[in-house]
Parts: sequence; structure tokens; C-alpha cells
Amino acid sequence: MTDTRKALLVIDGALNVLFGLVLLAFPTGLAVSLGLPPAASAFYPSILGAVLLGIGLALFVDSVRGRDGLGVRGAILINLLGGGVLLGWLLCGRLQVPGHGLALLWAVAVAVLGLSVAEALRLRRSSNRLP
Repeated sequence: MTDTRKALLVIDGALNVLFGLVLLAFPTGLAVSLGLPPAASAFYPSILGAVLLGIGLALFVDSVRGRDGLGVRGAILINLLGGGVLLGWLLCGRLQVPGHGLALLWAVAVAVLGLSVAEALRLRRSSNRLP
């Protein structure tokens, strides 16, 4: 990987991590101060923040490993962060949604986190094999 590509991955990763952390924290009044439409709840901004944070971390991982794409490891990081924040909302967020909405969100959280675990286990098994 060229130095330019590695630098771009690191810059991209840093921006995603920065935006992700800001959205994940979602300080009160942030949207208004930025001139954006306000969110009634921090739910969607925090989910987006987790996904951006996952993308940023995945880019850092690939820049260290010398790869250009996010690949399976990147997908695992993104899904763990996005699914983990969604699970946090479901467990602690006191969401005001109807029962069928909660069922859908639980299904998404379980599916995304389950997929991440399955991918990580497959990756671990394949990396333990001799060439």
C-alpha cells in the first residue's frame, strides 16, 4: 500500500471517528447550533454515530494491516458498534415505540450482533488453519 493510500485511510478513519463520537454523544442543541433539523430523540443520531465510529475504526485497522478495503474485519467492527448501541437503547433507553417496533428493533439487534459473532468465529477458525 502506498503512503498516500495509507494517509487517506487514516484521515478518513479520523474523520469518521470524530463525527461518530460527536453523534454518539449527541449533545443537546448540537443540531440547532449547526443549523440542522433537530432530532426529537438521540436514538437515530447515536445509531449513526456508532456506525460512523465503526467505519472509522475499521479504516484504522485496515491502514495498519496494509489493506485498501474494509473487508470482513471492518464489517464486524461496524456491526458490533451499531448493533451494540442499538442494544444499549433497547436495554436502557426507555424508547417510546409500539410493541411491534420494539420487536423489529430487537430482531435487528440480535441479527446484526449474531452475524458479527458468526463472522468473527469463522475468521478466527480460518486464521488458525495452516496454509
